[in-house]
Amino acid sequence: MKSFFENKLNKNNPFSGKANKKGENTMADEQDKKEQENTDNEITENTSSAENTAKESEMQENATETTENDAEKLKQDLENLNNQYIRLAADFENYRKRQVQEREALLKYGAEECMKKVIEVVDNFDRAVTMVEKIDNLDKMKETFFILNKQLMESLTKLGLEQIKSVGETFDPNLHEAVMQNQTEEYPEDTIIQELQKGYKMGDKVIRPAMVAVAVK
Repeated sequence: MKSFFENKLNKNNPFSGKANKKGENTMADEQDKKEQENTDNEITENTSSAENTAKESEMQENATETTENDAEKLKQDLENLNNQYIRLAADFENYRKRQVQEREALLKYGAEECMKKVIEVVDNFDRAVTMVEKIDNLDKMKETFFILNKQLMESLTKLGLEQIKSVGETFDPNLHEAVMQNQTEEYPEDTIIQELQKGYKMGDKVIRPAMVAVAVK
């Protein structure tokens, strides 16, 4: 009975249909709003995903470009080092060749200068031989011989030759060669008491050690 009157009332109520229609519209609007929000969210997500993908792609491109730049830089550095090594090797080879040439020139022209000094003495010996044939005075011949000997030693000294001191010196195996030992109380032990052959050196280099006799107790 109540339902019948309610339906009758609703049927006769002019605002009943409008209320229902308004409710339906409101629900439709909410549904549309939700769908719009979902669509917006999807668009936002797609946009964010696209942006992330673009960023990742850009980062990969930057990383690739950086790697290529690093590889190119390393290649350039290696090439520079290789060029430096080649230049240093060439400079060292040129230096070595110059040293060989200078050494050969020193030996060649050093010997030449030595021969020039000796030739002067040889010339004087030739003159002395010619004079000896005509000289009857023995004292004159002795004087000439001593002069020539002095000139020869002076020429060799100018070339750097130095006589090694021996008699009265303490025996030095770097300078002397002991070929005899004499027992004596007159000299301290290892004192050189006799020179059997002269020794010579040039600078610190021994050309020939002096042959000597050494005192022993």
